[in-house]
Amino acid sequence: MRVLAAMSGGVDSSVAAARLVEQGHDVVGVHLALSKDAQQTRESARGCCSLEDSADARRVCDKLGIPFYVWDFSDRFKEDVIDNFVWSYEHGETPNPCLRCNEKIKFAALLERAVTLGFDAVATGHYAIIDDDGNLRRSTDPNKDQSYVLGVLTRDELNRCLFPVGDTEKPQIREEAAAYGFSTATKPDSYDICFIPDGNTQAFLGRSIGMRPGLIKDQDGTELKEHDGAFQYTIGQRRGLDLRVPAADGKPRYVTDVDTETGTVTVGPREALKVHQITADRLKVLHPVMEGEFEANVQIRAHGGVVKCTARIGDDRMTLDLHTPLEGVARGQAAVLYLPDPDGLGDVVLGSGTICATA
Repeated sequence: MRVLAAMSGGVDSSVAAARLVEQGHDVVGVHLALSKDAQQTRESARGCCSLEDSADARRVCDKLGIPFYVWDFSDRFKEDVIDNFVWSYEHGETPNPCLRCNEKIKFAALLERAVTLGFDAVATGHYAIIDDDGNLRRSTDPNKDQSYVLGVLTRDELNRCLFPVGDTEKPQIREEAAAYGFSTATKPDSYDICFIPDGNTQAFLGRSIGMRPGLIKDQDGTELKEHDGAFQYTIGQRRGLDLRVPAADGKPRYVTDVDTETGTVTVGPREALKVHQITADRLKVLHPVMEGEFEANVQIRAHGGVVKCTARIGDDRMTLDLHTPLEGVARGQAAVLYLPDPDGLGDVVLGSGTICATA
């Protein structure tokens, strides 16, 4: 099989490519340049896609004796990920840019070019499993499972994907990389948002959106303080509110709603964060179970936020009645549905939607 291996410059994609070569596939490595002005090096373990990462990926490919290329996807990344991130915050959503990058860049855009060039599949270092029936499942390592951020793929895209390391736990991957002699064996994992390497999301949004003063109010409409921009707040936030007027009951207050049209941020008690029903649109269907009404598990964050629900699908929307309330559910997050697996092989991903309303 002719396989295009997406090489981030990290340990996971390094071992993924090595395994494919060992299996006898015709492998070509490619690193995606996502910035017109990539940093020379990372800032600690923050971010990714630096020139250092590109060089690491090249060294791995040289050791494996496979071709290596760098593809410039920076324009599409800016439009589909960065601009979408800013737009979402402008409209009171809480987006997951890594999820959008997987959806729009690492799979949709990459696969489109790969298929055009005659490749049979694209492989990445994501921790997830595709079983013999073509179902997407959780990985063997629950601490590294990335099936949530892959729940936004289409069925056609998934059919052309390979995840060679999804059946292995992270410590073993590092040992395997060391055995190959890869310098990436001890490289720290990247985290946070790659296009905000200093981790200061509020400052980035302030530069992108600009200051838009508004008011923080309690649930009775009492004005508590002014703010510089509603984009600085997200549902469930407690820290950084700096409310000098204490609540009547003396308990902490949390952001319960963000209205970017009026600039109003509403705060209330923790009890007000409880969500019993989720509505999501922009559906992606990966399994035939995802139609009509059915029971499933729903996950709303990359790590955590999993409860049982009754799902109802119709007109490119789904309504999820949660069996246990969730807190901190925000518009713009992805709701990924899973079918629990009693045999312990890893829950099956049914599909996903983007949260547009809660109750």
